[in-house]
Amino acid sequence: MSEIEEPAGPRRVIGTPSPAPVAVDTEKAPETPPIVADPPDMRRARNAERLVAALFVLAFLAGCGFIAAFVGIEVGSANIPPGASAVTAAFRSNLALGLTLSVALLAIGAGSLIWVRHLTPDIEIVEERHDLASSPKDRAAFQETFAEGTAVSQVTKRPLIRRTLLLAAAPLTLAPLVLLRDMGPQPGTSLRFTVWRKGLRAVTLGGNRPLRPADFNIPGAMITMIPEGFQDNPDALAKAGVILIKFAPNELHIPTNYDGGTLVSTMNWTIERSVVAYSKICTHVGCPVALYEQTTHHILCPCHQSTFDAANGANVIFGPAARALPQLPLMVDSDGYLAAASDFTQPVGPSFWERG
Repeated sequence: MSEIEEPAGPRRVIGTPSPAPVAVDTEKAPETPPIVADPPDMRRARNAERLVAALFVLAFLAGCGFIAAFVGIEVGSANIPPGASAVTAAFRSNLALGLTLSVALLAIGAGSLIWVRHLTPDIEIVEERHDLASSPKDRAAFQETFAEGTAVSQVTKRPLIRRTLLLAAAPLTLAPLVLLRDMGPQPGTSLRFTVWRKGLRAVTLGGNRPLRPADFNIPGAMITMIPEGFQDNPDALAKAGVILIKFAPNELHIPTNYDGGTLVSTMNWTIERSVVAYSKICTHVGCPVALYEQTTHHILCPCHQSTFDAANGANVIFGPAARALPQLPLMVDSDGYLAAASDFTQPVGPSFWERG
């Protein structure tokens, strides 16, 4: 049986404190090697410089392309080329804007990455904690360090990179100014009116078919109608859509109200006191009201559950909407078709449209 060797050095009994640590002289820190600003391989550095400059030029061209695409590719209904739909025009615009902006940002990012990786040396920096108040000596040292960092970054020695970087960033700095163009002019009072006018027929949405009162004779029916001739004008349809509702005899009880100080009976705006038209735009935030309960005569907005009583002037009975749905005055034209007797007498849509 072999003997157990005793460990060399002093023994420590369990439970006793560990020996005191050996003091280290922290005042004598190792000297920092001098910073070499130029990369070791100058030939490789020149190739990297050309590549960075090419990426920055590509970013400049892509930025100019973004501005050109935003200004030149129209998505409005009046500016769509023949044979193209609004969806196709919007797709082309989004594709051009997305690609050009992505190329510009990626080129700047890739150029900056290559700049840092291949033109600046790897330097280990130790952050020393010190008081916030800097002495004049520290400030002078900072200036010296800043000058060294400028030299290391090659920004002063590589004018080609510096200038092409500024060139690449120029279109992106102007892009916000160009984007402000999309806000357009103030609407003024244009939101207070629609394209409805006296004698303008109402046609079915999708089918563009005019209706006679006899064609709409089932109580409880509801259908969406639009002004004739504006089926391809989304700007007009955004405000002019109406819902046509048929009531049974004596179910409709629209009260009289005051319009501009004059007592007006909105029951006169109906057809045979049983067909009524209300704006399809909710007066809360502008969602389309598309749900109708035949038994309760309630019109519901699916966005925030505003509920309107269709039998009593579309007054609000529940939800956040602040006012009733505007009613479109109806008439029968000389050919026996349903038409508007005038435009809405109240602004359609939410309250901020009304204030516009």
